[in-house]
Amino acid sequence: MNEHVQTSATAPLFNPLAPEFIRDPYPFYARLRDTDPMHVTPFGSIVASRHAEASLVLRDKRFGKDFVARSMRRYGPRIMDEPVFRSMSHWMLQQDPPDHTRLRGLVVQAFTARRVEDMRPRIQEIVDRTLDAVTPRGEMDLIADFAYRLPVTIICDMLGIPEEHREVFHERSSDSGRLLDPVPLSPQEIAQGNAGNAMSQAYFQNLFELRRRQPGDDLITQLVQAEEDGAKLSNEELTANIILLFGAGHETTVNLIGNGLLALHRNPDQLALLKARPELIGNAIEEFLRYDSSVQLTGRVALEEIEDLGGRRIPKGETVLCLLGSANRDSAVYPDRPEQLDITRPNVKPLSFGGGIHFCLGAQLARIEAEIAILTLLQRLPELRLVDAENPEWRPTFVLRGLKRLPGRW
Repeated sequence: MNEHVQTSATAPLFNPLAPEFIRDPYPFYARLRDTDPMHVTPFGSIVASRHAEASLVLRDKRFGKDFVARSMRRYGPRIMDEPVFRSMSHWMLQQDPPDHTRLRGLVVQAFTARRVEDMRPRIQEIVDRTLDAVTPRGEMDLIADFAYRLPVTIICDMLGIPEEHREVFHERSSDSGRLLDPVPLSPQEIAQGNAGNAMSQAYFQNLFELRRRQPGDDLITQLVQAEEDGAKLSNEELTANIILLFGAGHETTVNLIGNGLLALHRNPDQLALLKARPELIGNAIEEFLRYDSSVQLTGRVALEEIEDLGGRRIPKGETVLCLLGSANRDSAVYPDRPEQLDITRPNVKPLSFGGGIHFCLGAQLARIEAEIAILTLLQRLPELRLVDAENPEWRPTFVLRGLKRLPGRW
């Protein structure tokens, strides 16, 4: 067992914001799967750590998001007076049908397989331009200088954010990940969330005005037109979901690229294999998603009483947190050394993009961005070495798992 895992009876089984948990959650997950696969947390939800229960909850219609009621149970009846919670309550990610169906239907066209495939040349161009700029320096931070620029540029393209506004998005560090963590927010963190939300709202409201006057071939123009048709979309929904798409459109892809590069450099045999056989990149991306998922957890609420889930009765209104990162290493699904990185692993079907009606809209886009980014980097900088692959600096959030920085040299 990993020496970082406290085995004392007093250590909580699930303490996701503890530094040792953020550094390496996987030994903790193994202990949960073995000893208490439907674990009741100190903050009052159930954690499903095995693949069987997690995948069932994601797809079962008896579970939903129930965001407003869930938040009130956790924070009290006044929580929806907080602007950041009110905004999140309109996210399609937090909605149940019929609102979820209506909102997702408005944006799904922008993410079709055909649309996304057509973006390959643009993605390649951004990656090449990024590498042209840093190659002469001989060093870079693979997160800020490389992984971050691509998905931010692509989501700006899709939303129609003007070129002259983009630098501020490239430089703005994103700490909104804490809003998604299962550990309740402090009043100070809620105030911080409100401030960030107010900035985003002000920016996007101005951009909506611009797109009403000067329509473009972009998602914001399309949604502004749907908003004018009142029945389809309110202004509050429009703003909230653009904030969601902007965040979701880059956060997780940055982490997929960063976590994937770290995994390769910690497993030199796999790095050498991918350099020798670049055609493995598609399967390698699925394995990166499985091995160290950008999204570690997603939650659902029981909309009715569930008699038996993994040996536990789930009362109506109970939150079940699905540990995607743990399910992805469950030996019941991956019998052959699930703790190992293996880019040739057969039948990799990670739960990293969620499941059911909330399956990630941008899954295919994220895969293609990561494919092109990682392959181009390996081809153009074959001598790249990480400065400290053993002790990288992780971001202090749990649900969104990613690196703060990842210095490399060549």
